[in-house]
Amino acid sequence: MLILGIDPGIAITGFAIIEKIGHRHQHIECGAFLTPSQDPLPRRLHSLYQQLSQIIEKHQPETLAIEQLFFNKNVKTALTVGHARGVVLLCAESFNIPIFHYTPSEVKLAVCGYGKADKKQVQYMVKTLLNLDRPPKPDDVADACAIAICHSHSFKLKSLA
Repeated sequence: MLILGIDPGIAITGFAIIEKIGHRHQHIECGAFLTPSQDPLPRRLHSLYQQLSQIIEKHQPETLAIEQLFFNKNVKTALTVGHARGVVLLCAESFNIPIFHYTPSEVKLAVCGYGKADKKQVQYMVKTLLNLDRPPKPDDVADACAIAICHSHSFKLKSLA
């Protein structure tokens, strides 16, 4: 199963493509979609759509896992992340890719075994589970990897039911 994990954001959207092979995870590609802060919001959202479309066309993932939007004290930040998340959902739907949503605590629990794990713990486990030399950077990319891994674990459990 080829999984696309997404950590949405307006300035940086982390992405990760992993393949689930038996009980292992194979890192295929990860990175970040960047949008210039001086560009108007519609242009940034369009750029995000184009960059994500290219990755989807290149890898043709079977599923997309995305972090669920959680309440943010900064309303402006929450709104722009919501816009970016909407673009990701639209793009996935345009390619007929099933979408799965996970809360930050679900991701941490699936990757670290503890729903309140800190960033360093998540990064260490992503590095270990994907057999990488170092944790992916920036944090958004490591988070996208963790979201994809979370889906891999959750999908397995759902298939057993």
